[in-house]
Amino acid sequence: MANVRLPKIFSNHMLLQRGLEAPVWGWADAGEEVTVQFAGQSKTATADANGSWIVRLSSLEASDERRDLVVKGKNTITLSDVLVGDVWICSGQSNMEWSTNSVIDAGTEVSRANYPEIRLFDVPGHTTSATAQSDVPGGSWQHCTPQSVAGFSAVGYFFGRHFHRETGVPVGLIGTNWGGTRIEPWTPPVGFRSVPELKAIADQVDRFDPTTEAGKATWEVHLKNVEAWIAKTRSALAAGNGVSNAPQTPGFTGGGDPTAIYNSMVHGLVPYGVRGALWYQGESNGSEGVSYFHKMQALIEGWRKVWGQGDFPLYFYFVQLADFQQPNDNPAGGDGWARLREAQLQSLTIPHTGMAVITDIGAANDIHPRNKQDVGYRLALWALRDVAKKDIVPSGPLFKGIKVEGSAIRVHFDHAANGLIVGARKNGLEPTPEVKDGTLKRFAIAGEDKQWHWADAKIDGDTVVVSSNEVPKPVAVRYGYTMNPEGANLYNKEGLPASPFRSDDW
Repeated sequence: MANVRLPKIFSNHMLLQRGLEAPVWGWADAGEEVTVQFAGQSKTATADANGSWIVRLSSLEASDERRDLVVKGKNTITLSDVLVGDVWICSGQSNMEWSTNSVIDAGTEVSRANYPEIRLFDVPGHTTSATAQSDVPGGSWQHCTPQSVAGFSAVGYFFGRHFHRETGVPVGLIGTNWGGTRIEPWTPPVGFRSVPELKAIADQVDRFDPTTEAGKATWEVHLKNVEAWIAKTRSALAAGNGVSNAPQTPGFTGGGDPTAIYNSMVHGLVPYGVRGALWYQGESNGSEGVSYFHKMQALIEGWRKVWGQGDFPLYFYFVQLADFQQPNDNPAGGDGWARLREAQLQSLTIPHTGMAVITDIGAANDIHPRNKQDVGYRLALWALRDVAKKDIVPSGPLFKGIKVEGSAIRVHFDHAANGLIVGARKNGLEPTPEVKDGTLKRFAIAGEDKQWHWADAKIDGDTVVVSSNEVPKPVAVRYGYTMNPEGANLYNKEGLPASPFRSDDW
């Protein structure tokens, strides 16, 4: 007679997602009837042949009322202090994992982090699995306090803090991140299958996925090998002889292997109701270009498919990589992370996405910028526009297109309707001030010969006009298209930096 059990994502102090039919699920005896009660609702399900059950609560309004969620089967589980608001997954590599106690002015930030309506859940450890696990390795919901936030994702915390301050809506943050990881291990199998350019990876994954024909065949062979090993081992033990190692479990288990981290550190969270995901990753894929865009498609659409929230979009906001290493004075650029940032900019073509540009807050000698406050703030602007429906500009200028005008090129941008400015070098956490009559830097221009030259660039309303005496018939423009675009200083009136870009595809 098994007791009803819940996955670890359900605990005291949890936060349920508003605005959708919030799933509550777990395990019990096959055929056991399970009832879930919350906020005046009562939903009942029957455990299937495998002992799995799920109910979906009717859509909930945001609420800071501390209520109990009660699950009844053969036993009763009562979870207390449950709020309703917006839940966000905070994932990626080390810059997302970077803790609040290691940022600029960490002492003050941590000491002031008392937000009882912000709740934190951190998936512990760095684990992988060859197959999708039904639960994450550990974790429990905590109030946001100086003690709990100190080791939590700084980007996640500063995002949640700004959104909560601006809206009053309770916020839940789920940290699942791992420094030094590539994007592929975070991606579910269905993600790779949805992108034709990634068929080679999808085929690799399918060889071990027990839900596919190829995967079933692999596991059948493995079962036969295990059965043969068991028989051989029994005989060896009976004879007092040594035994051989058991057959190795098939599948990807390395930290860089496709699906391996998703299987262990993400799948067990599905289908917990969420508003969206925050993603800060790319350094470990830094040598890539358009292939990273295809992998972002696989990650984003893969997560959306496994969560299956239908018309309730899973927003996906990500961080474009910061400036890093020594500047390159070649006007052509194209070195280091230039193409990776371009792939990230291209990822904005995926619906319900947003990108924080941070090429003004990095450090040439540190791959981990300590200013995580501005990163979280810039991500939160997208959520304030999309989720809170505030009439704000969520981003700095994003390249829209060019128009050749004689010996000059006019560059058009999104998110520049209120005008553009030349910004001063950012000083810590201070807002970026405008430099009156300042000179734009890091613009380059080329003609049909494809030879790049540094250009004069002047702001004209919500556009930039670029020219060079060395290029009488220009055809293309680049801006900040280099590993470290030091000096790039185009901002919008809101004080947000423009993303690096190029108009060509050479």
